Amino acid sequence: MATTITNATLTVTLKESVILNGNDMGGTNTLTIANIDEVFKRIVTCPGDSETTLAHFHSSVADGTLSPLDIDDVKYIRVTNKDNSQSCVLSLQSDVGEDDTSADESASILLEAGKSFIMGVPNDGIGISDANANLVTDLVDLESIVIFTSTSDAVDVEVFIAST
Repeated sequence: MATTITNATLTVTLKESVILNGNDMGGTNTLTIANIDEVFKRIVTCPGDSETTLAHFHSSVADGTLSPLDIDDVKYIRVTNKDNSQSCVLSLQSDVGEDDTSADESASILLEAGKSFIMGVPNDGIGISDANANLVTDLVDLESIVIFTSTSDAVDVEVFIAST
């Protein structure tokens, strides 16, 4: 099958705007990623007191496991908490064995209302260790992104993933 999709360039602009004591202390940073030909974007209502998997990453998208995204093609990931008051926990599940089976370790961060988490490539993109809080430089694959809501209220989360 011949594709009709034309590759495009993703442009991401981060802008902080703050004036302190009359001085502009903000900044603007722009990132461009060429040859994007796939976008995975959705808003997910994550039920209260539960875990919701936003995305899976595998080396083969034909393995039948919950429609995984190709870990070698993903170049940009953004998760935004769209709620106006509820925080949630964003968990990055890593595949230490890099064997596409399941997550072996997890790192979690608080994603406050209205805030975003941004990550680049998931292939060899994360390192986790609880051994003496040492710096981890041996990175492994991101297996999945999971949201946990610790209250009974649901939280809307937007996920945007761009691939080449």
